[in-house]
Amino acid sequence: MHACDLDPAAVACAQRNLPRDRVHRGDLLDALPTDLRGRVDALMVNTPYVPSPALATMPPEAREHEPRLALDGGPDGLDLHRRVADGGPQWLARGGVLVLETSESQAAGSAGLLAAAGLRTELHRDEELAAVAVLAWNT
Repeated sequence: MHACDLDPAAVACAQRNLPRDRVHRGDLLDALPTDLRGRVDALMVNTPYVPSPALATMPPEAREHEPRLALDGGPDGLDLHRRVADGGPQWLARGGVLVLETSESQAAGSAGLLAAAGLRTELHRDEELAAVAVLAWNT
């Protein structure tokens, strides 16, 4: 297991839970060691996906206490999902799965980006948590 994040606080937290050589600070997939390319069985991605204009309407506990870096997904919320779709498939082993958190309103768009990148996608919803994830397999 490897973990990566841009936020130094998130990296420090991960370093308390994983061996230091398995925690990487950097931008998305660029932070991963290159020798993992094409060998990853499961790639779990939780990028910001709130559309920039919607940040002001978020609950105060989120918008006032979370760094903007952790929330802002660009004009339509899918900027980072596009980047994951562009690079993620290259990291997956054959049969590997990419799991991407998204919102209900963006689920079709997020899945479409991964499908266009050649992955087989499926949406999973957890009604209790009001959570949506796209699972995308490298077949």
